Amino acid sequence: MKPTLLVLAAGMGSRYGGVKQIDAVGLHNECLLDYATYDARESGFGKVVYVIRKDIEKDFRERLFDRVARNFDAEYVFQNQDSLLDAQELSRAAARTKPWGTVHAVLCAEKSVSAPFAVINSDDYYGRDAFRTLGGYLGALDPQSPEHAMVGYVLGNTMSRSGSVSRGVCTVKNGFLDSIVENTKISYKGGGIVSELDGKEIPLTGKEWVSMNLFAFSLKAFEEFHRYWDDFKKTSLDQPKTEALLPVAASDIVHNGKGSIKFFTSSEQWFGMTYPQDREIVKAEIAKKIKDGYYPEHLWEK
Repeated sequence: MKPTLLVLAAGMGSRYGGVKQIDAVGLHNECLLDYATYDARESGFGKVVYVIRKDIEKDFRERLFDRVARNFDAEYVFQNQDSLLDAQELSRAAARTKPWGTVHAVLCAEKSVSAPFAVINSDDYYGRDAFRTLGGYLGALDPQSPEHAMVGYVLGNTMSRSGSVSRGVCTVKNGFLDSIVENTKISYKGGGIVSELDGKEIPLTGKEWVSMNLFAFSLKAFEEFHRYWDDFKKTSLDQPKTEALLPVAASDIVHNGKGSIKFFTSSEQWFGMTYPQDREIVKAEIAKKIKDGYYPEHLWEK
């Protein structure tokens, strides 16, 4: 059974100032997601499922989905504010405008995922080697296995000169994830790298392994995501900004003894669409990869 790629593409793009998921960066108006989807297809994945917002559906189809769907088994689902909430919960969350987070997005796609799956962000570049690694791992994985996986990146390779980034700093033991601590504001400062965590500035070396939300799960993981989401709802529905985060839920799988997460690594240099000025950087990086023959100029047949 070929694995599925699940793409989290319902973010608001508040720092970017627009719908970065479908902004053109290729020579023929391809999006960054075109390249991730292409890499997944070339790495043994059999299907892609995009999680999007309803309000971007028309643009999403015109700028990305329709051409992908002509070349690959593709589907999209919606992440709505009222998804997975009952009437009483919706009442408690009436003032909430911010999306519920990446665990919520994964659960919104559950009915469309019938094989072991990898999860990615829509605005990050991961590199084909990572997809090959997880494609091979998932292709041999029992759908109900408790043995999951992820690809970690070197923090220094994932920094942005345009502003701060959010990264899950990982602790690894014997080739398996031990913990992830989500750091939502890592930036260059005073010639070094610092994380602002719990009101304190913590210096980092840049050599830490970090999560870029590139995980590989069996279908059994949905059980734990539901437990995490149910616990989240009990404490956070009335919080305006608290999110149900996938790295936290993944770390909980390990801490609660519900499974393991094999830790693969990548030395790939990251680039992505976090800030408006990142677009020109991404365009230049994609153009270089096309010139070097890493990608064909035209990814898809029309």
